Amino acid sequence: MADGAELAADQHVRYIVTVEKKKDSFESLVMEHIRLNGAYWGLTTLDLLHKLHAVDAAEVVDWIMSCYHPESVQVDLEGTSGTIRMSSPRSAPCRSSASSIGSMSLTLTRLLIMSFDCKMRMDCFLVISGVKSTLVFCCVGALAIAGSLHHIDRDLLGWWLCERQCKDGGLNGRPEKLADVCYSWWVLSSLIMIDRVHWIDKEKLTKFILNCQDKENGGISDRPDNAVDIYHTYFGVAGLSLMEYPGVKPMDPAYALPLDVVNRVFLRK
Repeated sequence: MADGAELAADQHVRYIVTVEKKKDSFESLVMEHIRLNGAYWGLTTLDLLHKLHAVDAAEVVDWIMSCYHPESVQVDLEGTSGTIRMSSPRSAPCRSSASSIGSMSLTLTRLLIMSFDCKMRMDCFLVISGVKSTLVFCCVGALAIAGSLHHIDRDLLGWWLCERQCKDGGLNGRPEKLADVCYSWWVLSSLIMIDRVHWIDKEKLTKFILNCQDKENGGISDRPDNAVDIYHTYFGVAGLSLMEYPGVKPMDPAYALPLDVVNRVFLRK
């Protein structure tokens, strides 16, 4: 590894556990609306680093169940369009489609219609400036879970995705943007699902992620020398997992969960 950079796994574990305990801090209060997201990012990172035992499982389950309100979440299919509404009318249709395919048995045909619609927009990405690799991941992931990746032009999409690698080795979300650690997941996972991951320089990407670490206090930032957060810590470690970094558990590129969890919960292995 260039510059002798290594993953500061123990420091990252300590950072995640410490952040979880600071529920009264300013940062925690202003991010309370995405605390459940934070739990997913933090717990998955701990699992990838083989340190899930660092938290009390029963306490985590109790807290998650305390957030459950039966009447607050709605999942339905609207007519023949295949559009799915997830708790908020502003939720992205493709993201909801991917989540629904992965978590429950719904009418597959309708879900695929929505994904195909998004996929058609992806094919026109050269003239649509708003398309980002996050949308690409949601569409590709939904199609992968549904066994329908044959609908994708892999070379065309793979070319656009590999063009997201910047000179510093990191990946960006769309043309002419700065590299960001989070796209180590969004772009890399899509490239893996379409078998084009060999089109980027994984060594340079690994170096970029490791250079975004706070080696003393733990955590990973979006870019070198910026402030760390749970979000980028998760996506940084997830990106390393996809590149088979030593000591990090393998990750499923479609479900965004550790591979052993997917095998146990979805595939019953």
